[in-house]
Amino acid sequence: MNPTVSSRWLSLLLGLSTALLSASAVSAAPGHDHPTVTEELIRQQREALARSTAKQGFGPQSPRDLNQINGLNRRTFAAAPSRSTLNLCNIHFHANAEHKGGDFTTYAGPGNGQGAGTGFRYDGVLSAAELRPLSFSVGKGNYGELVPGDTLEVHYVHSSAQVKPGPGLGSCVDPAITNPQLRVETIVVVLVNDPAAADFQALTQINRVNGLYQATGLPMDLGQPVSYGGSTTGPSYNETASPFQVTWNVRPRVLKVDITSVDRWLRDNPFDETAAHGVRNLVLNQTLLSPIPSGQR
Repeated sequence: MNPTVSSRWLSLLLGLSTALLSASAVSAAPGHDHPTVTEELIRQQREALARSTAKQGFGPQSPRDLNQINGLNRRTFAAAPSRSTLNLCNIHFHANAEHKGGDFTTYAGPGNGQGAGTGFRYDGVLSAAELRPLSFSVGKGNYGELVPGDTLEVHYVHSSAQVKPGPGLGSCVDPAITNPQLRVETIVVVLVNDPAAADFQALTQINRVNGLYQATGLPMDLGQPVSYGGSTTGPSYNETASPFQVTWNVRPRVLKVDITSVDRWLRDNPFDETAAHGVRNLVLNQTLLSPIPSGQR
């Protein structure tokens, strides 16, 4: 594949372009300072998405309400194989959950209309000790930083191509396969100021298993995942649809993670991640959602 074309194709995947990275380093926990918009703008963005996709043949989109099993989009594609038969190619996270469901249904608000300060937050209650402010910044970007109490949606991206983990979604393709099957194993975490909480570096541990790169630290005790066919995400798709096909596996329970371990990971990880990514508006249009089979939730 032509390197220029490859770069363009990959910059769209899952909203990982440089512009989106710089625009997404804010979550919606109390204390964040970011401009907000009205729900009217979000409604207009959804109307623009409906207009731009009408009768165009786009496949099912993401993110979605995991409790909404109905969908009218009939563009089908084969589900990606189990992660154990794929290569882990990238790990990144979004500020607030892009999906809604399980333990993350508290709406963070419309945010700034460009992916910051929106999405869904952890529904539970945290102690004063868990919310104790830090004396240093974590994941600071142009629009803020991560603080205790923030919710993150973590994406473990897997590819059927013969690839290895690396920066960006360029790590998910190679010249031999320009349209790999993609699977995103997803967890939602809440950041706490507690060294006894889960260690993010352990959660993102990578090892070779049967010749394949695997996230051996991916937690398996966060409830039965909801599996469905969707797309890549990120706020660049608020008004236009993603043309890429992704098999999603989203776990419903939230895991408490020590925020200092996230800080350590952001300072040194093989993906060059330095901040959270932005959130795409929840997709509500039934013509852009796939039905979720009863056995997949």
